[in-house]
Amino acid sequence: MRIKNVFVTGGTGKIGRALLPELIKAGYRVRALEFENEFRAIPDCRRGIETMPGDLRDPGLAQRALKGMDAVIHLGNCKENRERFLDTNIKGTFYLLDECKNSGHIRQFIQAGSDARAGIFYYPHPFPMDETHPHQAYPGYYAFSKVLEETMCEQYIIQHSLPITTLRFSWVHDEDDILAHLTLKAPNLGVPVWKDLAKTARQKEFFRKKRDGVACLVHPGGRPGLRHIVGIKDVIQGIMISIGNPAALGQAFAITGPAPFSYKVAADYAAKKLDLPVVEFECGYFHDFTHSIAKARSVLGYDPQYDITRIIDDALAFRRSGKKRTPLKYIG
Repeated sequence: MRIKNVFVTGGTGKIGRALLPELIKAGYRVRALEFENEFRAIPDCRRGIETMPGDLRDPGLAQRALKGMDAVIHLGNCKENRERFLDTNIKGTFYLLDECKNSGHIRQFIQAGSDARAGIFYYPHPFPMDETHPHQAYPGYYAFSKVLEETMCEQYIIQHSLPITTLRFSWVHDEDDILAHLTLKAPNLGVPVWKDLAKTARQKEFFRKKRDGVACLVHPGGRPGLRHIVGIKDVIQGIMISIGNPAALGQAFAITGPAPFSYKVAADYAAKKLDLPVVEFECGYFHDFTHSIAKARSVLGYDPQYDITRIIDDALAFRRSGKKRTPLKYIG
């Protein structure tokens, strides 16, 4: 399946800023949607890219954006924004899908899905989740929108035979995200929020005295929590092996790390590297979860390389480099 020209939304987001250079390197001609001059903040993303000002909420955008394109990689969305998520995520995706149907020349539409649609740690998952797991979004507008986006994609495959590939990413980690999650000082990335779980005098003292430490989430009784995330380089691998791959059409794939991680393993490793103490936080509402990537491995040849230690190592290298975390400016 020959694909040369690719339209990308969300080009300055966490995935997009890593993906665009790889697309150019692979020889694709790329047109990227630019929302509110985002590329000025991340100029490295635009080298060799045709940028197109626009807004996913604009009903006329899709026709202009898809002219001359062979494929769409739809990464753009807004997160927990009640006033805007329907127009941006749902209507924006609908406009793109419907124009793909009407134009008749789009050979592949890659939809950025999420394991948020399956509820991750909010609900019990006694077995590894695979692509047959039903939609079961956790509370919130982002997860809700991911279910609605996927449902639209599923129906466009059924009703119009649209060549759609859905890649369901776990929580994507880039830069020093994993350290921003595990350590107690700001930025406090992701959930659970450690300060909210501080119950003992020792736990509270860390926040009162603004001391840093590395969090280890445990269940009541002391068993460490288990969760599945994905490193940015594995995400990019998943996208690149899907583009132009006939086996990927009409299919959904879990794109996540090679294995889940234990919070104890992650905390002990990060604490040793950072010379910080480990602080246990008991969380009664966290459910362990893991994904099966057997389908992505067998159909796409997906071979993730970034386990929790490699993700932490990359985060440490990012901090040692003196770089600052990249701001994400899309609404929400």
